[in-house]
Amino acid sequence: QVQLVESGGGLVQPGGSLRLSCAASGSIFSINAMGWYRQGPGKQRDMVAVITSGGTKDYLDSVKGRFTISRDNAKNTVYLQMNSLKPEDTAVYYCYVKSDLPRSVYWGQGTQVTVSS
Repeated sequence: QVQLVESGGGLVQPGGSLRLSCAASGSIFSINAMGWYRQGPGKQRDMVAVITSGGTKDYLDSVKGRFTISRDNAKNTVYLQMNSLKPEDTAVYYCYVKSDLPRSVYWGQGTQVTVSS
């Protein structure tokens, strides 16, 4: 059994910052990629940022230069530093973990991020 525990969402004004974190625990022995997806009201779930075990990062174009993804392999934890937040960043953010052992994909329960004045 694998558990993903997310934290860090909330309400912030435009231009503000938030930091999301997601810790994976349980029967997971080799993590490949970790990252974040988001889903706004009435929208599909989109990849926001992903980081591989080798440190390669990929970002949604609209967040490049504002968001930074990082991970602590020893703690099986991924972080998303979000700066210069905009109202269009409002969404439920889901943690994503791709595991090689066992071979599977896991999702967090989601954390709400609301950017509003």
